[in-house]
Amino acid sequence: MKKLVPPYIRVLFIFFSALGLMEYFIDSGDRPAFIRYPMVAVFLFVLLFLLIAIEITLKAVNTITYHLLSDEEKTKLAHEESLSLKDKSWYKSIMQRLTRTVPIEEEKQLLMDHDYDGIKELDNNLPPWWVYLFYACIVFSVIYLVRYEIMGAPDQEAELKAEVDQAKIEVAEYMKTAPDLMDEKTVTLLTDPADLTNGKTIFETNCAACHRADAGGQIGPNLTDDHWILGGGIKNLFHTITNGGRDGKGMIAWKGTLKPKEIQAVASYVISLRGSNPKDPKAPDGDIWLEDGAPTTASAAPAADSTQVK
Repeated sequence: MKKLVPPYIRVLFIFFSALGLMEYFIDSGDRPAFIRYPMVAVFLFVLLFLLIAIEITLKAVNTITYHLLSDEEKTKLAHEESLSLKDKSWYKSIMQRLTRTVPIEEEKQLLMDHDYDGIKELDNNLPPWWVYLFYACIVFSVIYLVRYEIMGAPDQEAELKAEVDQAKIEVAEYMKTAPDLMDEKTVTLLTDPADLTNGKTIFETNCAACHRADAGGQIGPNLTDDHWILGGGIKNLFHTITNGGRDGKGMIAWKGTLKPKEIQAVASYVISLRGSNPKDPKAPDGDIWLEDGAPTTASAAPAADSTQVK
């Protein structure tokens, strides 16, 4: 039957559309999906096989339909097809090489001797396209066997594990320099005047109500001496400000209000106030904290109604 779109155009269009969609939706990094993931290549191969098989089946259906036409209809159809294929001799030649079909008029030469209740069989050879795909399957299976079973190339599970391990390393490296992802283990002391000025602004806005603007202590403890209830140093201060003080009577957690970079700035500012001797400071609370991080003798018990940051 006459077709508006040649079979090879349909096959190529559907095949490359499927290939394009899989490349778009499958994240395969810098390599094509059908190379990175063998199952994608298998799917595309099977899809191509099915598309060609469908076209062959349609051709067979058209042949059967042709036999049911009257002689007049056959003559008219042959004339129409001859006109449409005048400019497509190259296409006809390619299809002949791929299918090696025999014209209907010559099918009697292929009839086999046996007869089953009036049903006769044609002695057709396998079409070359099917044979080529069969050989391609054999070559693919040999390469697959050698690569993965003999040479020990990583399979998808091994590739996933390697990528996850690499991602963890990259995340760890990123967190070392990402200000909004730092924690008490990665935080560092800021000494730049601009950072300390920013920390001062944050302190006066959020902390002065309990510690006074000069950090001498009011409801909360004095932040300018060497005594700390929960430990001094940038790491301890960052942890305390982030997660809050002691349960029931300590400072609230500020992690929902301040970003890690802001907590780093205000903690660094508080440390810079050490020894500033504000007017009428609150009595010391907690233990003396040395620079090496080792607390020494306890000096005073914390007040029961305080909201200390220390």
